[in-house]
Amino acid sequence: MIANATILQELQQKFGEDSIAPQAARDQVPTFWTSKEKVHEVVHHLKNEVAQPYRMLYDITATDDRVRQHRDGLPASDFTVIYHLLSFERNGYIRIKVPLKEDSLNLPSITDVWPAANWYEREVWDMFGIKFDGHPFLARILMPRTWVGHPLRKDHPARGTETGPFSQDQDKVDVEQEAMRFRPEEWGMKRGEDGTDFIFLNIGPQHPGTHGVLRVVVQLDGEVIVDCVPEIGFHHRGAEKMGERQTWHTFIPYTDRIDYLAGVLNELAYLTAFEKLAGIEVPPRGQVIRVMMSELFRIASHLVWYGTFAQDVGQMSPVFYCFNDRERIFDIVEAVCGARMHPVWFRIGGTSLDLPDGWEGMFRDFLKYMPPRLDEYDRTVMKNRIFKARTQGVGVMTVEQAIEWSVTGPMLRAAGMEWDFRKKQPYSGYENFEFDIPTATHGDCYDRAVIHVEEMRQSLRIIEQCVNNMPEGPYKSDHPLAVPPRKEQTMHDIETLITHFLGVSWGPVVPPGEALGAIEAPKGNNGYYLVSDGSTYSYRTRIRAPSFAHMQTLPLQCRGLLVPDLLAILGSIDFVLADIDR
Repeated sequence: MIANATILQELQQKFGEDSIAPQAARDQVPTFWTSKEKVHEVVHHLKNEVAQPYRMLYDITATDDRVRQHRDGLPASDFTVIYHLLSFERNGYIRIKVPLKEDSLNLPSITDVWPAANWYEREVWDMFGIKFDGHPFLARILMPRTWVGHPLRKDHPARGTETGPFSQDQDKVDVEQEAMRFRPEEWGMKRGEDGTDFIFLNIGPQHPGTHGVLRVVVQLDGEVIVDCVPEIGFHHRGAEKMGERQTWHTFIPYTDRIDYLAGVLNELAYLTAFEKLAGIEVPPRGQVIRVMMSELFRIASHLVWYGTFAQDVGQMSPVFYCFNDRERIFDIVEAVCGARMHPVWFRIGGTSLDLPDGWEGMFRDFLKYMPPRLDEYDRTVMKNRIFKARTQGVGVMTVEQAIEWSVTGPMLRAAGMEWDFRKKQPYSGYENFEFDIPTATHGDCYDRAVIHVEEMRQSLRIIEQCVNNMPEGPYKSDHPLAVPPRKEQTMHDIETLITHFLGVSWGPVVPPGEALGAIEAPKGNNGYYLVSDGSTYSYRTRIRAPSFAHMQTLPLQCRGLLVPDLLAILGSIDFVLADIDR
């Protein structure tokens, strides 16, 4: 709270007391309201002029407040644009909010402050219809160009049953085909220069060649990449819209489908935010079980990345070996959770069930099996001279560039920055575990591989500590929003019986508020920003996916290189399209 008061005082001295208004938040993130006329100056000041600056643009999103019921302490607004900034020196976030009226949905672009704002502002325009003045190319990014309406507005249909029958005549086909035509001038590209015509090459959209349904339009001067445009949205399923239609509890299965390689880590990100919002403490056994399963899925995700990356640059065998090892992990996951890729096993306040009989032996067998396999992969892949030639010095990114483009996770650590949210902002008891944060120096494709490989070894260290030190006690909180009252209690008074009935039939009713929960997912920082309006479901569910930020860096990494280098860079980023498109 002292830190909040200090930054509030500084901002009000700089911009005036009437321009900066504080708001209390359930997650204790310093939260301030400002006007659209001041927001550009405010974020520029926070990035460049304050001590311990907020150097990373963590996220930009918005809310449609037109049907919001609980507005205590909030300014009058129809829509709100929310900026989350991250300071590494302070090891904390700041939240800047801008209220907007429906007849004046525009504010200045901050793409001149952070280049990473480009895609985030396009997404807010696409989903909410809020314009950013001065944006270089404010076009739809997740929805088709021809889409009518803005899906995350509250009055936009959420289900196909809420719309009329679909039909597509030849005229509509022609319109859709024309909308897909790539026009270089829209992106600031030239068709030729100095008497030479550039070639524009489509890579994708096809899977698995581009790790999902991704289209990259590459501008070539001969064989050299001049620029490229990643086109996303083919996999967009409206996950955030779903989060506002499902109850707090029934949205958990949907999270597994975001980064579908990360399993329970998706659930942990969502539940970290929810438990902050609801004020729920997870008991020690529940925390350690969550950590153990999360690290198991981190290894599973990295194995998929390892094998497919080697395949991208020409090695066939590693992908079969890595997927075989992943199946061993899934055997454990199935024994514990009952499911494999999409376990749906974490619950509000803990886990669905306790660990089954025999769990310890399965984990210990895996801890013996996996290290020699990683050593073998080092000899097969990491020391292979062709693999090194294809990846070393390719896709180089500095720490400064990574921060400017909102890069987190293995890509940031490969550039040389020792930053892991498990260490810096511990959650689920990670502060009780001993493990190292691997870093590299060159920030190229090879160094990203180095980081991924070492992270698997560190995950094995964490799992071993979980197995050796698994606490006794409950695996789930007894908070009334997490579990119904025990049956014997419901027979004593009507209030407890009503609580039981409502909790089971409706789901938890969460008091009004908002909270950001962020974790170190396999691909980078995965964050959920949840807003409650005092109901059984979320008023706003924002998913900050690492792959979305990382894919925006593709042009930066590949300019001046060759098309085969582009494929190596794509493989090194470690993304899936469901994580980008949501």
